[in-house]
Amino acid sequence: MPVTPRRLALGMSLWIPNLFSGIRVKRFASDWTSATVELHVNVFTRNYVKTAFGGSMSAMTDPYFFMLVMHQIGRDYIVWDTRGEIEFVKPGRGVLTAHFAVSPEKTAELRERARGGAKVLEWFETEITDRDGDVVARVRREVYVREKKRVTGPGPTA
Repeated sequence: MPVTPRRLALGMSLWIPNLFSGIRVKRFASDWTSATVELHVNVFTRNYVKTAFGGSMSAMTDPYFFMLVMHQIGRDYIVWDTRGEIEFVKPGRGVLTAHFAVSPEKTAELRERARGGAKVLEWFETEITDRDGDVVARVRREVYVREKKRVTGPGPTA
């Protein structure tokens, strides 16, 4: 069964680490250019002072940039998340939302830069907001892209 944006959103929402962390994937765009994820702050996802646990906010942003790039760029490339940074701006309460976007132009640029097996590291940024639209955290995620060796061909012979 092929992975569709709708199936992946449902599967990621039901995936045990997300399900029990209050993380819900609301949608992936049909062209894989964007995703929207929510974190429901509750007794299991809040910290000692009853605001969103920082680890939950980090987890809600973990795989989405790399997944958007991976689905757009195709099977001839290795794509993965290498590191992340988060700046906490204000306490998060209620339902928090993060929107992720990777344009087709950015994916084409990454494809070109990775052509021939070059290692590409690219930072992507998003914000986590509360129901009022106030920024709760700013997040940066670094994505690794490289063309697979079987595509770039065998190395030089001795």
